Amino acid sequence: MDLILRAEGVDFFYGEQQAVNGADFSLARGEVAAITGGSGSGKSSLLYCLAGVLPPANGTVTFDGVRLSSLSDADLNALRRERIGFVVPYGELLDELTAEENAALPLRLAGVAKDRAHAAAARVLGRLGMDDLLRRRVAGLSGGQRRRIAVARALVHQPDVVFADEPSGALDSADAQTVLKEFLRLARELDTAVVVATHDPDVAARADTRYVMVDGVLAQRVTV
Repeated sequence: MDLILRAEGVDFFYGEQQAVNGADFSLARGEVAAITGGSGSGKSSLLYCLAGVLPPANGTVTFDGVRLSSLSDADLNALRRERIGFVVPYGELLDELTAEENAALPLRLAGVAKDRAHAAAARVLGRLGMDDLLRRRVAGLSGGQRRRIAVARALVHQPDVVFADEPSGALDSADAQTVLKEFLRLARELDTAVVVATHDPDVAARADTRYVMVDGVLAQRVTV
């Protein structure tokens, strides 16, 4: 198995509260893995440890053979910018920008010329059914449309891994299923691995591998 991500013995605390307890996790290139659990189970905390956003108190996270703890802040920021994508619960789009401008942000931040970045963003948005909304400001768009833009932004630079925290959150069931299906279809086409933290069993059912998290402990791993 060609692993892109591995975690061993990861602990994370909020003050005295242990949110992640001795987690072991592995992810192959192109694999979709779901971390399921109820509210407060620690799944989002683990997700952000795996992504290098939260530093573990103990244990190691290795990305493509490199320990994240060995990287400088600048190198870690560059890794997240160039090789990682994020889909967060409410999208965190910039309302004053258009759909195309929002989706192009990772490429622009990586120094890609505006024309090339916007062309790439338009292609990805088109594959998500957003051709007619490229130049619309996102402030007035629906939740499902905004989530598609967030997905496009996460995938536009063809990262190795996308981390998705409750990607179906705040959407009705029909929108959630449609957006999730399009997101995973496009990720698989790009051979991008996905780690998704979710309480939604319908989301977990679409993964290749499912982890169950209970009180900070990864209690079960099932490969479909």
